[in-house]
Amino acid sequence: MKPNIKHIIIGVISMAALSSAAGCDDVLKEEVFSELDPAKMFSTQTGVERVLFNAYDYAAVNGNFGGNIQFQEEWVCDQFWETGGAVNQQYVPMSNFSFDASYPGHWGTLWNRFYKAIRDCNLVLENIDAAPVSDETRKLMKAEARFIRASVYFKMHSLWGNVPLRLTTTGTADLKKCTTEEIESFIEEEMLAAASDLPERGAMSGYQYGRATKGAAQAYLCKHYLQTRQWQKSADMAELIIGSKFYNLWPDYTTLFTVDNEQKNTEFIWVYTCSAIGTGNEIMNGAFPPDFKSTADGKVTYLPNMRNWARMDRVWDSFYNSYDPADKRLGLYVTSYYKSNGTLVDLTGKDNIRLFKYTPDINAVANAHGNDIPVFRLADIILARAEALNEIKGPNQESINLLQEIRDRAGLTDKLDVGSFTKETLRDRIFQERSWELAGENHRREDLIRQGKFIEVAKARTLKQYGEVVSSKIDDHFLVFPIPQTEIDANKLCEQNEGY
Repeated sequence: MKPNIKHIIIGVISMAALSSAAGCDDVLKEEVFSELDPAKMFSTQTGVERVLFNAYDYAAVNGNFGGNIQFQEEWVCDQFWETGGAVNQQYVPMSNFSFDASYPGHWGTLWNRFYKAIRDCNLVLENIDAAPVSDETRKLMKAEARFIRASVYFKMHSLWGNVPLRLTTTGTADLKKCTTEEIESFIEEEMLAAASDLPERGAMSGYQYGRATKGAAQAYLCKHYLQTRQWQKSADMAELIIGSKFYNLWPDYTTLFTVDNEQKNTEFIWVYTCSAIGTGNEIMNGAFPPDFKSTADGKVTYLPNMRNWARMDRVWDSFYNSYDPADKRLGLYVTSYYKSNGTLVDLTGKDNIRLFKYTPDINAVANAHGNDIPVFRLADIILARAEALNEIKGPNQESINLLQEIRDRAGLTDKLDVGSFTKETLRDRIFQERSWELAGENHRREDLIRQGKFIEVAKARTLKQYGEVVSSKIDDHFLVFPIPQTEIDANKLCEQNEGY
């Protein structure tokens, strides 16, 4: 069987856990990374890989947070909401925009994990030249480290705007935030460098599924250019990905996200790998409705090895009803289900429909399901090129064809006419298609911000949910989140984002 990075990372984490358990007297003592001995850690290829794979794990936004991170960005948008469970104390300040730098969620944890990923990448880049590895391996590992580091800064820039650029393990702990030009240029340059040295998907024998590829770096570049409105660069990068022989649309959207198909399908370009026996996908635990036994059609059945949390992640009816009734993508939404006593429960009309995008893993272990979480897939890139081309030259047949390709898979075969669109209406049409195609995949907030609709949508949703007292206070400073107070306290040169 092809080596899988998710299993390698599990081994690395297990070793770290054993090391921590062995030193119980130091459990409250902060680890001092400056005392790490590179001569020992980087004395073997295995040692280098352990540091690199640890960076992969720290960079992943998956099950370590009980599925919260996937939804905290969604909670400030207009597709999903939450009730019940301990997580509701995190949902409420996010949904009513009362969060601040001490917000009781996981932002501080995520911030620290990201900088640990950056630290490990810096360690690899600083020490690998002296490591006993082949020139080919050294070149590859450098590219992976640069890729991971740039991917983390891509995400941090999206969440917090400008952040400290830590590109070395030496120097002062106090570091001011970079400028927008500095971080955006860094992401571009690092990903371009990584893309030139990373292998194509499946092109390198023994290269584990889940490690960085050329296509993954190109996808980050495509989306980076899109988000920064560098339309031609985004369109060009998308064309490289679409035109390659390595990625294709999976024919059945409703089975795209199953565990069985995750390595077979060539639509996933870059994923956060998950495993039921390690770092798992925990999103389904909040998607199950109360006392769920099975879907009304019997296709999904709850098993004793699964977990159904008190937390309830729900879909707004307004979003569900925006789909065409003939859209096959609706097949991943649950509108009714059977309880354990055989009662059929209707979830419609109550803002209570559930999204079962990550089809439950029959081999789930408690909270952990094995469904990998796609960061980028081909459908996203196809729609990115359609959007970029429209921004460059207005309505054009290629944008229509790309849009039609996504619609055809969804069973919406009625043909779009390029002559019926203006630049503005085609922009809105592509934006709407992205909402249906990529629902629950953590793209909505970025899309709303790029389209200049985030504040408008936030005000409309909070007006409906909380009234004028909340909606009236939402302004542009909410386009980024507050830097965690722990960082402000620890780094005297790091200034809080404006408005917090």
